[in-house]
Amino acid sequence: MSAGAELTSQEYIKHHLANLTVGEGFWAVHLDTLGWSVFLGLLFLFIFRSVAKKATTGVPGKLQCAVELIVGFVDDSVKSTFHGKNPLIAPLALTIFVWVMLMNAMDWVPVDLLPALISFATGMDLADIYMKPVPTTDPNMTFALALGVFILVIYYSVKVKGLGGFIKELTTQPFGHWSLYPVNFILESVTMLARPLSLALRLFGNLYAGELIFLLIATIGLFQLPVHFLWAAFHLLVIPLQAFIFMMLTIVYLSLAHEDH
Repeated sequence: MSAGAELTSQEYIKHHLANLTVGEGFWAVHLDTLGWSVFLGLLFLFIFRSVAKKATTGVPGKLQCAVELIVGFVDDSVKSTFHGKNPLIAPLALTIFVWVMLMNAMDWVPVDLLPALISFATGMDLADIYMKPVPTTDPNMTFALALGVFILVIYYSVKVKGLGGFIKELTTQPFGHWSLYPVNFILESVTMLARPLSLALRLFGNLYAGELIFLLIATIGLFQLPVHFLWAAFHLLVIPLQAFIFMMLTIVYLSLAHEDH
């Protein structure tokens, strides 16, 4: 399906922004988001596990060097930001950083490539193929990631501070007088709920905007390649940066949850 050959530019963009969906309403399942996110998660586990099993103290290969560089970078980020004691934080930060970066990196795949391959393999018409290969352009995925972080923050806040300490933290700040405890609770609750919301919307907004620009570039026809490569080169910064921001904010929120003073 060339840009505008069978569909107008508006229809072309709308078609590529539609998920492969099963079900309707609240029970709708985005199969492409689930499929690609699970596949990329398994790819991350496979690569890092295989490198760990074959790791050598001698001259490492290029893949081992890359993995060691990522692990060292994440470990340094955790040590400089997280001030509690929890062996889960570093593996969690590594998983978030690599997984989100892999999902973001699907933005480099040309928008018509996967539908064309599916059409070639199945004989389906391109207009009937719906495939969004970038899971982080789906708010369901980014909100799911942020919700997982939020649950961990609540869990460790209660575990480290105790239920009474957690409630006290929500009710005694920023105003210390007992008459303002309800106001404190509302303010602190809004602040706490805003954290996962900002996590999800920041990641979704940046990747969705990038994908939309790729689609706009695809509508200009034969002259799209130079512009496409320029925008893809710019994404060399955007893709890891968004993964890094998501990881760092997760570490910061979990560090705050471990403060028991």
